[in-house]
Amino acid sequence: MPEIVVIGAGVAGVSTAYSLLRAGYNVTVVERQRYAAMETSLANGGQLSASNAEVWNHWSTLLKGIKWMVKRDAPFLMNPKPTWHKYSWLAEFISNISKYRENTVATTRLAIAARKFMFEIAEQEKIEFDHVRRGILHVYWDKHSFEHATVVNRLLVEGGLDRRPVTANEMKTIEPTLHGTFHGGFYTPSDSTGDIHKYTTGLAKACQNRGARFLYDATIRRIERRGGFQLIYSTTETEREPQVIEADAVVVCAGTGSRDLAMMLGDRVNIYPVKGYSITVHLDDEISQQSAPWVSLLDDRAKIVTSRLGMDRFRVAGTAELNGLNWDIRDDRVKPLVDWTRMLFPGVGTKRVVPWAGLRPMMPNMMPKVGKGRMPGVFYNTGHGHLGWTLSAATAAMLAEALARELPLEPR
Repeated sequence: MPEIVVIGAGVAGVSTAYSLLRAGYNVTVVERQRYAAMETSLANGGQLSASNAEVWNHWSTLLKGIKWMVKRDAPFLMNPKPTWHKYSWLAEFISNISKYRENTVATTRLAIAARKFMFEIAEQEKIEFDHVRRGILHVYWDKHSFEHATVVNRLLVEGGLDRRPVTANEMKTIEPTLHGTFHGGFYTPSDSTGDIHKYTTGLAKACQNRGARFLYDATIRRIERRGGFQLIYSTTETEREPQVIEADAVVVCAGTGSRDLAMMLGDRVNIYPVKGYSITVHLDDEISQQSAPWVSLLDDRAKIVTSRLGMDRFRVAGTAELNGLNWDIRDDRVKPLVDWTRMLFPGVGTKRVVPWAGLRPMMPNMMPKVGKGRMPGVFYNTGHGHLGWTLSAATAAMLAEALARELPLEPR
């Protein structure tokens, strides 16, 4: 039976392991953290959002980025300090503006396909993750932004999404707790939300039940090819005595760490870490619970998304920051999320708010890297950016199919 090593136990890695286990492979997952889903899959915005499939490769994104560079609390912020990685990534980002339309449509189709896979998995494995299926409402404050959204909507509809415009009055009917004077919005009833950490850890347990081995606190130091693969790793307990695991194939699902691992394997995977922030607002009183929305929101102006995580938690997330491998939680980036919550949902108490920052692993074309590497037996399922949870179930199935073509199982 072929032995497959999956590097990374975030949502992409655990989903990949699950798909490979279902296909009949032996799987070992190697994770540098102590548990699954402790980095970008810990506290994201919580949206399963085909309606957010628009790629960022557009001239308007660059113009906004330039305008916002001098504002420390801007939705998009870039540290201007030059690094080769950052500016090579930005150059490739610009070169992919010509593919904006086709990549947006392709991402929409992939997100819709992922829903079916993920909902089936959650039901089969009985994973509880605060799933709320009340749709996602995009809100727009002015006519100009709404008109741009109308153009984007045509691409999403072309990709197969049921997404419709709504008036300001209809928005208040869809989500009565919402405060603000809006021009209009778009509503996608088929989108949903949940707790990515609960889902991923639940899926990791399902993988273990199916026979997967998880190596935690394990950092890959070197990968060698001698017939099969030898992965040399160290753990917190054996820092001075590196360990070796052998495999017939390696699947890299390591988020922002994928770039360095790809170099070990002779590939260039130009992932850049794009930091995002979230706050989890604890709804500790009845008024706060009644004042927080159940319908998920996306405010295009502020670049903020929300999700309701059960009766007593409300997640607010957003912003994009190009600042390298930096996990610092900055007050001037968290404060706009709190202020936005107080403005749109004044009845929600913000006395107990837990901030978080994570690094989205983004490819320059905003498309996940899925499939074979240059070397036989090397595969990738990484670089999902801001849509990791939304796309992971579909890309994991695609990866399992690609691996099966190169390393087919013998008939039993």
